[in-house]
Amino acid sequence: MSEARPAGPRLSVEEAVARFAGGAATLGVIGLGYVGLPLCLAAAGAGFDVVGFDIDADKPTTLMRGETYLEHIPADAVAAAVRSGRFRATADFDGLAAVDAILICVPTPLTLQREPDLSFIRTTTQEIARRLRPGQLVVLESTTWPGTTDQVVRPLLEALTGHRSGTDFYLAFSPEREDPGNASFSTATIPKIVGGDGPDAARLAEALYARFVARTVMVSSTATAEATKLTENIFRAVNIALVNELKVIFDAMGIDVWEVIEAAKTKPFGFTPFYPGPGLGGHCIPIDPFYLTWKAREFGIATRFIELAGEINQQMPGFVLDKLVRALDAHAGRGLSGSRILIVGLAYKKNISDIRESPALKLWTMLQARGAQVDYHDPFVPAVPTTRAYKALKGATSTALTAETLSAFHAVLIVTDHDAIDYAAICDSGVIVVDCRNALRSRGLTGANVVPA
Repeated sequence: MSEARPAGPRLSVEEAVARFAGGAATLGVIGLGYVGLPLCLAAAGAGFDVVGFDIDADKPTTLMRGETYLEHIPADAVAAAVRSGRFRATADFDGLAAVDAILICVPTPLTLQREPDLSFIRTTTQEIARRLRPGQLVVLESTTWPGTTDQVVRPLLEALTGHRSGTDFYLAFSPEREDPGNASFSTATIPKIVGGDGPDAARLAEALYARFVARTVMVSSTATAEATKLTENIFRAVNIALVNELKVIFDAMGIDVWEVIEAAKTKPFGFTPFYPGPGLGGHCIPIDPFYLTWKAREFGIATRFIELAGEINQQMPGFVLDKLVRALDAHAGRGLSGSRILIVGLAYKKNISDIRESPALKLWTMLQARGAQVDYHDPFVPAVPTTRAYKALKGATSTALTAETLSAFHAVLIVTDHDAIDYAAICDSGVIVVDCRNALRSRGLTGANVVPA
């Protein structure tokens, strides 16, 4: 990596735009997780010098060894970026003073009371303020309620530094659109929404992102960009809730919701297929809608539609549990208490290791509360990591999926349909299988022991 530009004579906006457009600037990315690390690699690949920052010192250490901790980010890609000299990672935030742009990619979870938790954004902003120098561009990428950049980040930076946004430094919001495990889209190929705090900030942010993403989509303000991200995720949450409700209705009628969706999606217009499941998981869909419902209360507006969708999706683990109880009673003449249940798939979606907000964790605790003995199998999650809400599950390890191990269980619950699972062995085991993802029938596997859920 070349030497970052030291603090010195401030560049004009035109000069800074030219630096960004030509890839001659140094970028700092705070947060080296599912959003920050792909962003670092994409920017480094486009010619920027990139410094990744993280409070977890193990992450920079791992990356500087040319290794990875995210299964969808190849170690070879990390090693190549480090070898090129374009990328380095550190836990020392003093390096922020030397970069030209700072991109914030930190978590925005909910509190236990389901209110926005901006503690990571606030702490990060304070760290930036201690090193902020005139002319730097600061971009928030973390998903949050409309107005956060303008009402939280800007006032903090201005109060702590005495500098003014749009005059002394530049501020923008550009929401992450990562989809881990999606082989069709990457950071560089997904269009980037960009909203600036003023025209100069917008120009700088557009020049920055246009260097390494397929297309930038400029909007009129940071709040509009924040609202765009929430709208995307609320759209998915509401439509998933709709098909989940249809699943419950059609199940009571003896109608296969999966067959209905497959038939409906043959219509070439006016229908977009969404698929039911055991509940919502991940860092976006279960959380982001509540950022808007919380903010809407400030304006005296009840977000009934969004909250109803959240309520329906939160009820789905209960529906799955009921299906399992009925299946055990009908096929084995036993209840949950004392039954051995194998959960297949712990991650929140297929072919990744991310278990954040995974419905599998909720189901696990619900089963244990009813007296069941629970194990899991997941090729992407060899051991359960630390979680905020499910601390008691930490350290549990994945059970091997063999004919011998399957025979020891009274039922198998397919929660996540990873490709690298021997579904034929599950189907042929004769054990009761409650399939929440249509994983067996979509592969042509059927049997009297298979129960759709």
